[in-house]
Amino acid sequence: MMPQSLRTALGVLRSLRIYYGHRARACAMDALYAQFIAPGDLAFDIGAHVGDRIAAFRRLGARVVAVEPQPALYRTLSLLFGRYTSVTLIATAIGRTVGAGQMMVNIDNPTISTLSKDFIAASRTAAGWEGESWQRSIEVPVTTLDALIDAHGLPAFIKLDIEGFEAEALAGLSHPVPALSFEFTTIQRDIGLACVERCTALGYTRFNSALGESQALGEWRDAGTMAAWLTALPHAANSGDIYARRP
Repeated sequence: MMPQSLRTALGVLRSLRIYYGHRARACAMDALYAQFIAPGDLAFDIGAHVGDRIAAFRRLGARVVAVEPQPALYRTLSLLFGRYTSVTLIATAIGRTVGAGQMMVNIDNPTISTLSKDFIAASRTAAGWEGESWQRSIEVPVTTLDALIDAHGLPAFIKLDIEGFEAEALAGLSHPVPALSFEFTTIQRDIGLACVERCTALGYTRFNSALGESQALGEWRDAGTMAAWLTALPHAANSGDIYARRP
């Protein structure tokens, strides 16, 4: 059996190979986020993983607060971005209250490590998720978006990608920011719908979406139209991001 440390390293290398090295993808990402981030802005990257969004935000001239609770990924981010004064790295998770939580770690595919047991349960019988397993659990500190804002200032944009825990994170936000995004999956549409509802309660009125890693937005819609789109999305679409803007 392969040692766990080697599997962890291979999982991180897999993510680096997927998320870096594609110039066209990086250019598309810059064009997408330039709609929300201007030079000198503050941006939050929640669930930073290996930092491709940190890199994009930096290329746009933003200051970045990046949150990643997985130790191996935090070490990777420190190597990639630790020398930059414009980037603040925080080894914590984000939830509705400050405290601690259990993160279930997928050693071979760390991008889908999660604090949500419901996310894991939803994946067990889902087509396209065969073979995924969460082999270990670690305790991680948990803070809130409000606490991050109190400590670092109000961002122009928040990106949330935390594997089924997005609604919990938005429950800890009471300072509406100009724009944000959250990941959705077709195995947990209810979480995406709950996020749309929470954003509406926070005053967001315009919504958009990008499937997978396409980095391509469609038309801006109201909350009801976005919820209907997500409900009707075929299972094979798998995942993407929904963007929300205030008036």
